[in-house]
Amino acid sequence: MKHFYTLIFLFATYFSFGQTVPEKYDYFVQFNGSQLSKKVSIDEVLNHPILTKYISKKPDFDLRKYAAIIKLNEKITIHGNFLDSVPFYQVTIPVKSKEAVRKYLIEKQGANGTNSSIEDFGKYEVYTPNGLKRSFVWNDNYLVVIELTKRLPSKFYDVAETSVATDSVSISEPYEESAVIEAPVYGVPMADTLKIEEPAAKNIDPIVFNEPAESDHLYDGNPYEEYTAEQAEFDKNLAEKQRAIIKALFENGFTPPSSPKINVSADISTWVNYGGMMSSLYSMYNYPLSLFGGYDKYLPMQNNFGNFIKGINLDFYFDSDNARIEEEVEYSPEIANVVSQISNRKINKNIFNYFPAQKPLGYISYHANTKAALEKFPSLMTDLFQNPKFAKEDITIITDLISTIVDEEATAKLFDGDLSAFLYGMKEIEVMTKKYGYDENYEEKVTEEKVKKSIPLFSVIFTSTHPTFGDKLLQLGVRKKVLVQNGNIYTIVGTQEYDNIFILKDKDVVIVANTKEYFGAENGSFTKDTKKDLSKNYISGKLNIAQTVKTFGKNAKDSELDRMTKISSQFSDIAIESPKKLIDNKLKFVFKLNSFKSDKNIILQTLDLAEEMTSK
Repeated sequence: MKHFYTLIFLFATYFSFGQTVPEKYDYFVQFNGSQLSKKVSIDEVLNHPILTKYISKKPDFDLRKYAAIIKLNEKITIHGNFLDSVPFYQVTIPVKSKEAVRKYLIEKQGANGTNSSIEDFGKYEVYTPNGLKRSFVWNDNYLVVIELTKRLPSKFYDVAETSVATDSVSISEPYEESAVIEAPVYGVPMADTLKIEEPAAKNIDPIVFNEPAESDHLYDGNPYEEYTAEQAEFDKNLAEKQRAIIKALFENGFTPPSSPKINVSADISTWVNYGGMMSSLYSMYNYPLSLFGGYDKYLPMQNNFGNFIKGINLDFYFDSDNARIEEEVEYSPEIANVVSQISNRKINKNIFNYFPAQKPLGYISYHANTKAALEKFPSLMTDLFQNPKFAKEDITIITDLISTIVDEEATAKLFDGDLSAFLYGMKEIEVMTKKYGYDENYEEKVTEEKVKKSIPLFSVIFTSTHPTFGDKLLQLGVRKKVLVQNGNIYTIVGTQEYDNIFILKDKDVVIVANTKEYFGAENGSFTKDTKKDLSKNYISGKLNIAQTVKTFGKNAKDSELDRMTKISSQFSDIAIESPKKLIDNKLKFVFKLNSFKSDKNIILQTLDLAEEMTSK
């Protein structure tokens, strides 16, 4: 009878995992070898002197040995689930032949020796090293590394608290006569899934526990042995499920996984289910907090995070003259509407009066609609804290209280949403410093002396359209002798070491800076270019690497200056931007590293630079 239940269980597992669809993945990573191999020779990368030098010291890190079995010009994928009926990870690698994989595992991993044996199922082979749960499975075309990551709930928490609310593989209490295994079918509610009662095994293989007579105390009351037996039963059931999944994947021909979320034009493309990721994190902080009076019940519900953000894409591109990372955050339609209102701000043009004429060393300019953010905040909090522990009326009272206390119109005018920061250069100044010492009678002696010091020149600009608050705040500073007024310029007391930091208020614009010489050039080329960028982006910024190193490297040690100079001769600048408009409910953020050279892929350029910097 036991074998009958086992067959039903394996069949249910086979069917359920075989029906997995891409939308069920919580994360997906794809190395687009076909795309990347067109840009850079994999052999050049693997045989680069910096890598071969490192490999000579650490031969276990020799990536070239994998090139003998892997088709590096095809797609390699990593995917899995955080929390599901079958949480798992799977690595899928295209290979040159079945025999090449077998040879590699025997020679490099100790297969068919003391470290377990390879199982041959005809169409595919399986190797699961002793002491590990992950399995290597391969056929003529693909090698798959797979492991089910379900863990036995900790004894420190109540089983009911630690079990996943839906779709779980559950093992009954250790002293019951049977173990209940719920075999899920993707897309089918848990109530409709197949439940199988399997009598507990009298012997557990490979770990065997002799079952005592019913009159005896089980395991002599030793909690450690009790836990070990339960863990062994749990691992045994999980191993059976993993074997059934492997069979489902390979018996009728293996189909490599794919996801519509992946960008095939990227060199490396990743996607993560934000709700699934937050659920995983929630399960980590939920249990410890439950030990302290159950306060976890009042935290945002884990499913609500997924109502805000559906997923996050992170794509990597490596070209001849630049490397860039593109991040896309996909929001729910309702949240996307809110985000689009916040990011699409009409900039207060008065700020451009205080932009520099020529390119600074670096800058960042951020523009968001503060009023829209304040108006939407209460409703966002309502959605986030939807929790049966809170009465609907309580949430309404809280959000109404926030709306009553916070006057969106007035509060938004304190900081409208325009913020720009600039780094111009360095300046050498003389400052008075106190020097502490002792006289001939060993009494403390304080002297003052002038010293030369290099300081950065900067400015921070923001807008505030409130008619009175800014002026009142500045006058309060004057009365309290924190500020010294000179017309519309207010010097901050005690900032002489930075050449006197001041505040300048010109109608709607407030500037905090330590230099005035870059102001008033609103028609300069830099301002014109930046206006154009900010018409499309709500964030725009750039750092000139070469000029920054040249400017700030004057006081660096020779060894540091040499390293910085090499970097600045290789890479020109770092740029970031984020468009105002959302496309398909997605907000994009782009980070870009630009190179001076264009005759070699930036991966090889980076390896060249690393070799040069470590050669001495």
